Amino acid sequence: MKLDKNIENNKSLLNKELNSQDVIYFSFNVNGTSALAIYLESLTDKELLGEQVIKPLYLLENLSSVKSVTKALTLPECKELYYIKDCTKKIVEGDAVILIDGFSSAFTVATKKPSVRAVAEPPTASVLKGPREGFVENILINTSLVRQRLKSPKLKVEKLTVGKQSQTQIELVYLTNVANDSVVNGLREKISKINVDGIIDSSYVIKCITNRKTSMFKQVGSTEKPDIFVAKLLEGRVGVLVDGSPIALTAPFIMLEDFQSSEDYYINTHRANFSRVLRVTAVIISVLLPAFFVSAQLFHLQFIPLSFLLTIVSSIKGIPLSPSVEMFVTLLIFEILNEASVRMPRYVGIAMSVVGALVLGETAVNAGMVSTPTIMIIALSGICFYAVPDLNETLSVLRLMFLTVAGFMGGYGIILLSAGLLTYLNDFTSFGAPYLSPYAPLNLNDLGDGIIMDFYAEQTKRPEFLKSHNKIRKRFYD
Repeated sequence: MKLDKNIENNKSLLNKELNSQDVIYFSFNVNGTSALAIYLESLTDKELLGEQVIKPLYLLENLSSVKSVTKALTLPECKELYYIKDCTKKIVEGDAVILIDGFSSAFTVATKKPSVRAVAEPPTASVLKGPREGFVENILINTSLVRQRLKSPKLKVEKLTVGKQSQTQIELVYLTNVANDSVVNGLREKISKINVDGIIDSSYVIKCITNRKTSMFKQVGSTEKPDIFVAKLLEGRVGVLVDGSPIALTAPFIMLEDFQSSEDYYINTHRANFSRVLRVTAVIISVLLPAFFVSAQLFHLQFIPLSFLLTIVSSIKGIPLSPSVEMFVTLLIFEILNEASVRMPRYVGIAMSVVGALVLGETAVNAGMVSTPTIMIIALSGICFYAVPDLNETLSVLRLMFLTVAGFMGGYGIILLSAGLLTYLNDFTSFGAPYLSPYAPLNLNDLGDGIIMDFYAEQTKRPEFLKSHNKIRKRFYD
């Protein structure tokens, strides 16, 4: 519906759309003509509105045209609106709308006063070396953090609005001379087609844009650090920033990214390679160790060293549970402790997890419910679990799956499940990129930033699986 020249009619229509007590209607005069400033009390900077909008209009001596009004307003973001729905949208976003009697249009000015936390190191990605800035919940601040590191005219930011009720702003960020057009177009199309009531966090976007929505494997990268985000843009990926979320998204995504850390590129290459191998080893131990232990106890005793076998036999004497059930029960207890420690207040949670693990573990062993080797296996698996925090959700499911098949089929079940898993991942893609790249299919160029990374001077090309416009990452001259 279009705006009317009568200010009272416009006020009545807006009041009908915005029937809320925190919507303020401030009346004033502009050169003897009635005017109205409409804004949200919680989102609008009232001091800015008064000094930069209402005061100049109040002192305006010539109210002859729209141009005279816009000239009096000193704020750079001043737009003319003609429809009620446009006025409503601007008000709920935090901007103020000015109505003047006799004008069939309204004026909107940017007077938002968002409540945001300070830029700080994200708790999920702490480093000893490297930048310590992290994204926050305000999309404008997040965009500025990216712009500070990437002062290129080729950096493009596309704005999209998603959510029928939330009207959440989403930004598509990429380098026009590097990013693959098919990935950009695919992401833009998927985000534009999201038809939900509200987008509260970037995780909502992930669930809507992934192809295999039931898969337990990540298909979109996520990070809270601007330096990681910018590094991925420079490689040829496309980034997604969501207003209200400190988690930025990147695509395409491959499994190897979870084993990489931003600190790998800031420290000695030899130490970085050792750390990456350590992470891969820790993941294998966390997933397979409980399954191997149960399989060896039930089906393959010959694989256990004799001295260790005697220790196990003496420790399981009198245990009423079978090895597989015993491992499941112990794993369940540790998972409950982990979940409780996360949900509890920080300091109480730390104390509860430590005391709970010690007390329950020792009591269970003394009571003859579980054996000492089982406690040790689960504890070691749990420690290795957090060497790659981004894989926690996937690894917890995989550990249970391998433990189940080990209890029923032994080592053969582990081999069959591993083969099936590798077959599944080999056919898995993320926005056209092979999930197991650069190992399947084998790409010799991309191996330079694999589990074993080359020295910085030798990494001259961008990853080929991203199919970037510009293949050359850097050139070195004598």
